[in-house]
Amino acid sequence: MLALAEAWLHPFPSPWRLHWQQQQEAVLRTPAGSRLAVLAVFFLLLIDGHAQVLLQQRQPSATRERSKTVTIQCHVEGIADFHNAYIHWYRQMPAGAPERLLYVTAVAQVSYDSDSYKNKYTSSKMGNKICTLSVQDIGDDDKGTYYCAYWESRSGYYYKVFGSGTKLIVSDKGSSAPENYEIMQEEHEKQVVYVCLIEKSYPEVIRVKWTDEANKEVTQNVVKGDVWKSPGEDKYSVSTWLSVPLESKNKIYSCTYEHESGGNSLSTQDLFPVPSSERSPQEQDCGTQSGNSTVVNRDHMTHKAAQLVYVVLLLKSSMYYVIVLFFFFKYRTRTAAKPSGKKT
Repeated sequence: MLALAEAWLHPFPSPWRLHWQQQQEAVLRTPAGSRLAVLAVFFLLLIDGHAQVLLQQRQPSATRERSKTVTIQCHVEGIADFHNAYIHWYRQMPAGAPERLLYVTAVAQVSYDSDSYKNKYTSSKMGNKICTLSVQDIGDDDKGTYYCAYWESRSGYYYKVFGSGTKLIVSDKGSSAPENYEIMQEEHEKQVVYVCLIEKSYPEVIRVKWTDEANKEVTQNVVKGDVWKSPGEDKYSVSTWLSVPLESKNKIYSCTYEHESGGNSLSTQDLFPVPSSERSPQEQDCGTQSGNSTVVNRDHMTHKAAQLVYVVLLLKSSMYYVIVLFFFFKYRTRTAAKPSGKKT
């Protein structure tokens, strides 16, 4: 998303910015005490008194059959006069650059970038915060990710703000929720590693994030693994890791996922086990259960880690075997091609 936003970064200087630069030079010539006061005023000017614009596309994906119609929503925050705002819609094809399709004008009229789009796309505003894009008579050529966008003015510059995108998947198969989701914990040296595993959902598009006790997203020391497909099934799984210092072990973190079929959240609070004397024998190896989710203990995680290590070692052994065979046959070929060296 950062690369996408930078692609439409177009700064436009204003006379106010030149005035700001002149005032900044003046600050450098003031005493230290007065300089801090003036900098505080500059900070208030920079934020311009406007809330930050946020475009949210809560649908990670939309799966539809051919010849059907899909409607994608864009939830807008931070635009004071939404009815007069210009909202743009883009489509990004696989391995291609984003292409603008249309934009909704201040009078709620749609302007298309090509006349051929008029029978394919429609857009409108709903209430005070929602802008929609409809794609009609869906075909394979309509696959791609669709983004809403808005030009935001900050400190004399204009920035194009994008939504998170909604991927259109053309398929006769409907979406299905994950069959299992769980959090596992492992202590390693001076860190605690939480693993969030979400298994067997369709389609493969899924958003996963970690949040802290204040419901603020955690982005540091977070690793998201690649999505993988279950053998013999058209279902997908994904995992993500969060590493925190050992002294933060008692803090509560949550793993939340968003999928076309819905969403759910698991908390590390459930990892703290009930004393063994209060648990039944069936609960000795598992933590708290919620729905189809299972919060597992260290033994369960170790078992899964051992399985993964076994598979990796097996694959490496197979690769080494293939490499050895390759050089062996290459050596035999060279030996057979060399003359014997005997004189007749």
